[in-house]
Amino acid sequence: MFRAVLHQSVGTLLVTGLAWILAGQHGAVSAGLGGVAIVIPNLLFALSLWAAARSGRASVAGFFVGELIKVAATLALLVIVAGAYRDLNWLALLAGLVVALKANLLVILIKA
Repeated sequence: MFRAVLHQSVGTLLVTGLAWILAGQHGAVSAGLGGVAIVIPNLLFALSLWAAARSGRASVAGFFVGELIKVAATLALLVIVAGAYRDLNWLALLAGLVVALKANLLVILIKA
């Protein structure tokens, strides 16, 4: 789980750098915020799964509740970003979002 979060973080940094080159500072911030809206909830979910497994309290219900909270947190962060950052570059935000979501698939494709 933590390796997936690492891949998402690296992907977010790469797309942020690319957005900086292509769209400037606001594009880079937008791409970074899109990736962070995925990475932070996934990191918290991974930590909760790890803690549950270590304590012996892991359950299917706990997994689904954690997944629901992760999705809700992601949506909440995206709404906050859209409302708070006035110079938002939507294309860069979506690029950061998609790269963070698909980072593990990209790693698999690169290794194959």
